[in-house]
Amino acid sequence: MSENLIIPSEIIVSKIYIIRNKKVMLDRDIAELYDVKTSTLNQAVKRNIDRFPEDFMFQLNKEEVKNWMSQIVISKSEKMGLRKLPLAFTEQGVAMLSGVLKSKKAVKVNIQIMRTFMKIRELLATNESLQRKIMEMENKYDSKIKSIFNILGLLLDDEKSKKNNNKLGFTK
Repeated sequence: MSENLIIPSEIIVSKIYIIRNKKVMLDRDIAELYDVKTSTLNQAVKRNIDRFPEDFMFQLNKEEVKNWMSQIVISKSEKMGLRKLPLAFTEQGVAMLSGVLKSKKAVKVNIQIMRTFMKIRELLATNESLQRKIMEMENKYDSKIKSIFNILGLLLDDEKSKKNNNKLGFTK
């Protein structure tokens, strides 16, 4: 399995952004991973545009590009390379790219990207499940725990009261 690993998952994850409340990868990052020019990737997409509805791919607007650039460290030369607004591909759009770019490397990298998206989804599902279980426990035990803390508070207040009374010379 490790011989199939071309790109570490951490690198792929670092190229996944949240834009328009969707997890996406930008054309330039995908092109870099596939080892092709961004223009080559975009030409292949344009030739097959019917495979990329808006929920698979969309073009960033100027404000989104500005926000994206502010979130990452980007060199001046990389900024200069942004002649066009980038295309953003959702998980389904990335999957569709494997049918458009047919090089062996593109197919292998695409599989790697899809596995990374799956891992992210699994982690999010696990996190949601864990949150749900904690909330259920809180709801189930909340009144009992509050009762315990109330009793402890009363006991501590009673203990403080006794100490203060003893300091003042009062005894029971």
